[in-house]
Amino acid sequence: MPHKRNEFLKNIKNLDIAELQKRLQDMEMDLVKLRAESRVGTIKDTAAIRNTRKNIARILTVLSEKRKASNAQKPSQK
Repeated sequence: MPHKRNEFLKNIKNLDIAELQKRLQDMEMDLVKLRAESRVGTIKDTAAIRNTRKNIARILTVLSEKRKASNAQKPSQK
């Protein structure tokens, strides 16, 4: 049975840069909501904050890799 993290990585690696940025924006909004719930005391799953932060970092890493790859493919203009 594949691990959830591996499935998440496979899914985000197949997305293009625009979709990754949209997913990043959605995750950041989720994080804000989770933090607000934490402050109020209504959060059920406290690990969700940590998992969301880690997923944001994974998305940022994949975005960085894709940007570097796209810059490497472009011929340098001087």
